[in-house]
Amino acid sequence: MNVIETGIDGLVIIEPRIFRDPRGYFFESFSQREFSEKVSPVDFVQDNESRSSYGVLRGLHFQKPPFAQAKLVRVIKGRVLDVAVDLRTGSPTYGRYEAVELSEDNHRQFFIPRGFAHGFCVLSDEAVLQYKCDNYYAPQSEGAVIWNDPDLAIDWMIPAEDVILSDKDRKHPYLRDLGDVFAYKK
Repeated sequence: MNVIETGIDGLVIIEPRIFRDPRGYFFESFSQREFSEKVSPVDFVQDNESRSSYGVLRGLHFQKPPFAQAKLVRVIKGRVLDVAVDLRTGSPTYGRYEAVELSEDNHRQFFIPRGFAHGFCVLSDEAVLQYKCDNYYAPQSEGAVIWNDPDLAIDWMIPAEDVILSDKDRKHPYLRDLGDVFAYKK
């Protein structure tokens, strides 16, 4: 696998080695050994899958400590813009985000360590995402930042009038109103 560093510490894009022939393709989507050596020694404990249609925007979500989660996200059908926002107080990149297009064609994966809000917007007619988490879901620990925070100014790559949100995702606070959730550890 090829690991692509982003401008934010700990946040990486992963490109698998793909073997193609007339029958189709094959790639190793995850190897604990290789991931630990090249990215981070993370033990994933839960796999999730979601299906959404064009314009669905989920996020920007996180779980507060001690239930914080690192995630390894990939798309198995369709195309999404996947976004991670640095929420680590004291980080030189606090409040910055990284956006990456994940698709069934590019097979890229996005590793989002603990301390980040995560969200995605579906750019294709439909998308199916799979993601690994290193901690179990804890509903009492949910947190989020509003998707259209003007201080973040995320370009979600679709018109705002096409965005489809859950009722819950319409009511999240701005980053400036969030307070200290995560501490930066170098």
